[in-house]
Amino acid sequence: MLRYAFARILGAIPTLLLVIAIAFLMVHAAPGGPFDSERVLPPDIKENIERAYHLDETLPQQFYRYIKGVVRGDLGPSYRYRDFSVSELIAGAIPVTMRIGALAILLALIVGISAGLIAALRRNTVLDRLVTGIAMIGISVPVFVFAPLMVLVFAVTLKWLPASYTGSDGADRLLLPVIALAMPQIAFIARLTRASLIDVMNSDYVRTAKAQGLKTLSIVRYHAFRPAMLPLISYLGPAFAAVLTGSVVVEHVFGVPGVGRFLITASANRDYTLVLGITVFYAAMVVFLNLVVDLLYAFVDPRVRTR
Repeated sequence: MLRYAFARILGAIPTLLLVIAIAFLMVHAAPGGPFDSERVLPPDIKENIERAYHLDETLPQQFYRYIKGVVRGDLGPSYRYRDFSVSELIAGAIPVTMRIGALAILLALIVGISAGLIAALRRNTVLDRLVTGIAMIGISVPVFVFAPLMVLVFAVTLKWLPASYTGSDGADRLLLPVIALAMPQIAFIARLTRASLIDVMNSDYVRTAKAQGLKTLSIVRYHAFRPAMLPLISYLGPAFAAVLTGSVVVEHVFGVPGVGRFLITASANRDYTLVLGITVFYAAMVVFLNLVVDLLYAFVDPRVRTR
């Protein structure tokens, strides 16, 4: 298991380098610069600033310098937040993003698995069609539409919950961001659980258990639930990645001071190092979470360990 994990980590290094290279080229290909503003700087002052931040070097030199910093754990200074480095900004925003993301995944797993189990056990009934229809709506409606709609209904019209994370106290300020972030994953998990459980319930050993007189709930609990969860475990990696990328929109809509909000601000301000630092952080998190999912899959399914 350790050799497998070590091999996956080594295999992730070229992926991270490719992501950094593509993000570096895309950021520098955007028009304008980090120090462009409505007030035109004198040429000598602008030249001194660019020299201080090594922006006067060629792109290969800047990329080589940035890669050396990433290897040392230094993501560089922020061009807009002058008193903070990129690492400090990300470290300050990570707890908020991780808390909302973890709560969203937990909510998605609880509601999605429960809805999928109910739909599979009540197949072709009104309840099954209801769960499937709601799941289709959750998949079809994007987050940037669903999140403002929730603000309009629950915060503006009904006044049940605060519309913004900032300026609010208590745990209720987490409800709207968490639900908005979890809604697409609830839909995917519900449909995946339903399809997987139906497939397992049609297998030979389940039919044998039914012929022996076991009740449906006992069969699901002791025989069908664990193998039905294997496709869901494989999906957890993309689910975590979707939550991380979806947090960019959700944090901007609800004013959450997380990593995603910094990414939008940095993109608008052409803060190269902050955009690259957040991109590296997202890529590293996705690679790490996929590694965790692979190890969890091997733990649940002994056949993977045997191979």
